This record gives sequence, C-alpha cells and structure tokens, in this order.
Amino acid sequence: MAILAFDFGGSAVKHGVWNGQEMMDKGSFKTPKTWEEMKASLLAVFNEADKEIEGVALSAPGVVDVQKQMINGISAIPYIHGFNIFHELEELFKRPISIENDANCAGLAEIYAGAAKGKQEVAFVVIGTGIGGAIFHKGEIVKGAHLYGGEFGLMYLSGGETFSKLGTAVQMAWRYCERKGVEKETFSGEEVFAFAESGDEVAIEEVNNFYEYLTQGLFSIQFSLDPEMIVLGGGVSAKKGLLAEINRRMKEKLTHFELNDFIPQIVTCQYENDANLIGAAANFLTIKKMHKGRLKQPDVLH
Repeated sequence: MAILAFDFGGSAVKHGVWNGQEMMDKGSFKTPKTWEEMKASLLAVFNEADKEIEGVALSAPGVVDVQKQMINGISAIPYIHGFNIFHELEELFKRPISIENDANCAGLAEIYAGAAKGKQEVAFVVIGTGIGGAIFHKGEIVKGAHLYGGEFGLMYLSGGETFSKLGTAVQMAWRYCERKGVEKETFSGEEVFAFAESGDEVAIEEVNNFYEYLTQGLFSIQFSLDPEMIVLGGGVSAKKGLLAEINRRMKEKLTHFELNDFIPQIVTCQYENDANLIGAAANFLTIKKMHKGRLKQPDVLH
C-alpha cells in the first residue's frame, strides 16, 4: 500500500507517492486560482497514480487545526482556509487523509529520517521568503496552546521588525533592490551574495545584515528552547559557507555573554525539495500508529 503526498505551495503544488522506501512518481502543477480547480487537479493526480493508494497526506501552509478539521491563519493560498477541508478531501479521494503545516512536515522528515534522526529536542527553522519552523520535544511536534508553536518568524529582532522581515536572503535581496532604486525582485539573494563577493558595498552591508539577524534569531531560539540541535531548511540552507559564518557569529555572541557551557549544534537539512512530501507521509503514518494519544515513530521511516 502506498501513500499519495501533496505539498501545497504558493506557486506550485508538488506531489509524489511514498512506497515505504522512497518518494516515487514525483511531479508538480501550478497552484490553481480556486478551490474547485485545486480539487480537480488533486483528483487528476490521484486517478493517474499507478499504485494502490492507502491514503492521502498533505503538507499545507497556515495553522492546521486537526481537531476542528480546518486550516486557520493566512497563507499564499487563501481559499484553503476557514472550512472543513479534511471532510471535503476525504469525500474527494474516498480515502483517509492527513494534513499538517508545511514547516512541521519538513521538520518531521528531518527528525524521522534526516539530519535530526535520533534527536529528541530539536528546533527546525525554515528560511524562505519569511521564517517558519517547528519545535520537537521528546521527538514529537509541539504545536502550542494556539497552534503557533514554531512560528519563529514573528519574533521581534530590531527596530520593530520581525525575524521574517530581517533574517532571510529573499528579504535581503529586496532591501538591496530598494537601496539600488530598482524593482524589488530585480536581483535574487544568490545574486546579492555574488555582488558582495565582488566588492559591491551595498551588497556587503546587506549580506552582513542578513547573517547578523539570522544569527540573532537562532541565538534566541537556542536559549529559549535549549534544543539539542537546530536544523536549517529552505533554499539558502544549501549556500556554501552559510554554517561557517553563522557559527563564527554565534561564537562571538557566546563570548560576549560569557556563555561557555556548550556551543549550539546547527546543521542544514538533509532533505530539500522532497522534505515536505516525506514529512507529510511521515505524519500520515504517525497518526495511523497513534496509541493512547502518544505519537509513535513510523517503522517505515526507520
């Protein structure tokens, strides 16, 4: 039996089939503009799946309330919020479904089978347009009283601005473009890093700000939650030299505050493009194996 997994993104919906060992038959389609179009696209993928599908697992943006069976909060896909989406999808597929927040899914992939496998206390930080994340305590997701656990991007860092506004390469690139007087998406984060290496003073300043604010946010997470490990996800996590620069700045802050007990363990994710799909499948299997309200690690991902 296989699990069909979907990852809802603002521009594209990824999909794949978890066969018990790996994610197969991967593909994607452009994110539809309406819920009815989305359902039609999802069903088309389901009908084309070659394998016998046991259930459907979804990774989605927003605040996923499993008890109320809806997605609250806001996201780049507004039409998935505020109604019983679980029921509609169960009716659509005629299969059991699971839905979990996309950052939580990415974190699940890492803690069950990736960079944080075997760890119990983990903070997963997703660096995209903004900052998302997930908290794991004793190997289980901590959602919090209002389901906002892991929303690290809402932390204030400087001048009334949040971690999401200050600590990402996307926002860095937008600030660079603004200072250069061009449209905000003229240059990418990757290009701004390259400009800095070539001696562009504005780029050097903005890259320095990016690293400083990112390290500040990670420092706050480390000494608020005290995880064994912080795992970084998102496209910028693959940048060469990222960890070295963060660790250098982290050590400076530890010295400044005379914190000598330990050095935070910060690593980059093992799964990149497939993380949300694998985590969605892991979430489905975890729910299937729940016993007396306690989450159990799915054997299939050991």
